[in-house]
Amino acid sequence: MFIYFSFFLGKLMVVLRDGKKLVGTLRSYDQFANVVLQDTYERVYVGSEYGENLKGLYLIRGENVVLLGEIDELQEQQRLSKLTKLSWEEIGKREKEEKEKKEKEDQLKRRIMQGRGITIDIGFTSTDDQF
Repeated sequence: MFIYFSFFLGKLMVVLRDGKKLVGTLRSYDQFANVVLQDTYERVYVGSEYGENLKGLYLIRGENVVLLGEIDELQEQQRLSKLTKLSWEEIGKREKEEKEKKEKEDQLKRRIMQGRGITIDIGFTSTDDQF
């Protein structure tokens, strides 16, 4: 019973199948891992920068939860103080640029490997590895 109430007093980070990271206060959950978060915001990290977008009350279907963990608020503040906070629009642009760069690198690696006779499954790309 103690663990149950300790989650309700602190912040949690939930990582979803599509890679989104949500931070909020746990308000409810059930046997299917469906989760309700209050005062939720989505957080995106790109290199040494991050951005946040307020979502409010958020219901997460359990099948989309990959990881759920409690956040130590003191450690979170220390870590975030070392990063640069950007607006949601700016971090979105940076994230898109980073994904495009990674996709180009992956394509180059696939071509090199194919040139050496190693076949890569066509259905697998860097954007598909989110489960």
